[in-house]
Amino acid sequence: MKIFIGADHAGFKLKESIKRWLETEKYDCEDVGNLSFEPTDDYPDFSYRVAAAVTLSPTSRGIMICGSSLGACIVANKVRGIRAVSVHSVKEARLSRQHNDANVLCLAGGGLKVGGHGVGLPLSLTKKIVNAWLKESFSRAERHHRRVNQIRTIERKNLL
Repeated sequence: MKIFIGADHAGFKLKESIKRWLETEKYDCEDVGNLSFEPTDDYPDFSYRVAAAVTLSPTSRGIMICGSSLGACIVANKVRGIRAVSVHSVKEARLSRQHNDANVLCLAGGGLKVGGHGVGLPLSLTKKIVNAWLKESFSRAERHHRRVNQIRTIERKNLL
C-alpha cells in the first residue's frame, strides 16, 4: 500500500519522524510536502496534495499533520472520495478504519515554537496510532457499508 504524507510547519518535525519510521517498516511512502521547514507555509496546500494523491490512487492512504489536525481534516474532506479523520487515540484510529473506511489520517503535530497552536501528539503515541490505522481493515458489517455508501451519495449531490 502506498502512503502519501504531508505537513505544514507545525507538523513538519513529526512528519519527518513518521516518514522515516514508515520507511523502516517497509511502507512505500511518498512525501508530498512540505519538503523543508517553512514557518509561513499553510496546511491547506499540503492537505489538498495528500487528499488529491489518495483519490488518484484508490488503494493508497494518506497521512496529514498540522498543528491541531482539525484544519487539515476539513480541507481533505473537501476532496471527493476522501474520508479524512482527526485521530488522537489508537481506539479512534481502529474505529475510523473499521466503521468509516477512512483513507486520510490527520494528526496533531503541535507546532515548533513556544505558544504555538495545536495539541501535539508524542511520537510514541503517533506511531501506535499510525500502525493501528494502517493495519486495520474496513468492517464487513452491512451497516458500515451502508453508511459509507450514504456518505458517497451525499458527496455526489455536491451540495453547496
